[in-house]
Amino acid sequence: MPVTDSPSARYQPTIVAGPSGVGKGTVIAALLARHPQVWLSISVTTRSPRPGELDGQHYYFVTDAQFDQLVAERGLLEWANYSTARYGTPLAPVTEAMAAGRAVLLELDLAGVRQAQQRLPEVRTVLLAPPSWEELERRLVNRGTETVTSLTRRLEIARAELAAADQFDRVIVNDEVERCLAELVEFMGLGAYH
Repeated sequence: MPVTDSPSARYQPTIVAGPSGVGKGTVIAALLARHPQVWLSISVTTRSPRPGELDGQHYYFVTDAQFDQLVAERGLLEWANYSTARYGTPLAPVTEAMAAGRAVLLELDLAGVRQAQQRLPEVRTVLLAPPSWEELERRLVNRGTETVTSLTRRLEIARAELAAADQFDRVIVNDEVERCLAELVEFMGLGAYH
């Protein structure tokens, strides 16, 4: 059987990144609902669970010592410090899902994308972009969850992420969820596997 017909050759792992407020969560949820063959990576974190969060579903909640061990053993595809907690992507589940022929999807920030590309050269990257800067600002403000300081910080990060658009394999503008989803499905090669 030719290599291209093997399950593991069917899909390349895909990373979706994009600024806060661009709609990554909405697009990914729609993708998972329609394409059960997609395997979404679950991150580890050293922070405590928030109300309603379940270990192994939203995150894997680990101690600082467990996180240190993952870093020391090169068990993370990527990781970073955010505020008072650390977050990372466990490497073993990603490689296991790839070996099983699953369509692997990761949601990462720009720094995570760069780390993952070093460890997993076959990964393909997608930047979800807003239809306009003004629309991104409107979405963030309308969420009602941001202080002036956090809004300013998120917009600074968004500028850096959007400025790195040429580092991604594909930029998809999230002007309408269904259209955006269709483009992501096509990019991931999921069209033949409804």
